[in-house]
Amino acid sequence: MGGLNLEVFKFGMYVMFPIGIMYYFGTNLDERFSVPGFWPKPEQANKVPFDRDEIHAELERLRARRLYLRDKRLENEARNPPGPAPSSENGQDSKS
Repeated sequence: MGGLNLEVFKFGMYVMFPIGIMYYFGTNLDERFSVPGFWPKPEQANKVPFDRDEIHAELERLRARRLYLRDKRLENEARNPPGPAPSSENGQDSKS
């Protein structure tokens, strides 16, 4: 069987393999794993309002958007009323 040299070699592999993998994937991360344009620019990101006036303006904007979408939905429902629900005779399915 193997001797002391084999055990030293195996121990070296057990120790050096994870260290080598961590070194390979841990160095030069910016160039190796970067995707250009992945993160949005600060001007494209949402801005949380902190000032009282900004909060009120944002609430008014959201309220106006909600009311616009509601009016649009009601107008669409008025133009296209839903049809009557299909009913079965005598409470039985039409399959039989």
